[in-house]
Amino acid sequence: MIELYSAPTPNGMKILIALEEMGLEYRVHPIDLSKLEQKEPWYLKLNPNGRVPTIVDHANKDFAVFESGAILIYLAEKTGRFLPRRGKQRSRVIQWLMFQMGGVGPMMGQANVFFRYAPEKIPYAIERYQRETKRLLTVLDTQLKKHRFIAGRDYSIADMATWPWAMGHGWAGIEVDDLSNLRRWLEEVRQRPAVQRAVPPPPPVMDETRLEQAVQGGQKILA
Repeated sequence: MIELYSAPTPNGMKILIALEEMGLEYRVHPIDLSKLEQKEPWYLKLNPNGRVPTIVDHANKDFAVFESGAILIYLAEKTGRFLPRRGKQRSRVIQWLMFQMGGVGPMMGQANVFFRYAPEKIPYAIERYQRETKRLLTVLDTQLKKHRFIAGRDYSIADMATWPWAMGHGWAGIEVDDLSNLRRWLEEVRQRPAVQRAVPPPPPVMDETRLEQAVQGGQKILA
């Protein structure tokens, strides 16, 4: 049994996708970010960084793993799936996983903050992070022109890591109509049964009142 402590964020979604794809038995413990549950002492014992997600593997002496990329590698090595055991292809998967962890995630996260949640609209910040996110998505589009999946012909943890972020491009105010290879890949991954089981349907478009509530909640989450 894997215990997953998480919230409905892109990083949380990637672990749900992996658990479903790998056929592992798991139980979800929702973490309420608006109440700062991720900062409570009991949680910090599992994840010193006070972020989601975190897993606890009871089959491995209650071993706790934090950081979503590290969790994906751990689960792939545990099951022997979606990450080659050795060689160049293993390196390629890890390279593209790090591309998401160090690039797509942080840049799109900042684009989301300044475009959606910041109480003051700062054009420079919005344009800077949207521009860099679009550049990174264009890198993905170029890679996907040559390969069916991000790291090559086979679906891997690099796809699981990147898809929940890339699918949210509209929330960050970024259009991808010109990135046909990326859009093809987004749809192909979305159609996978495990992804459909793991990812809830998108929320309805927010009206101004709900958006204001989201902004207020976002300030607590970012604290």
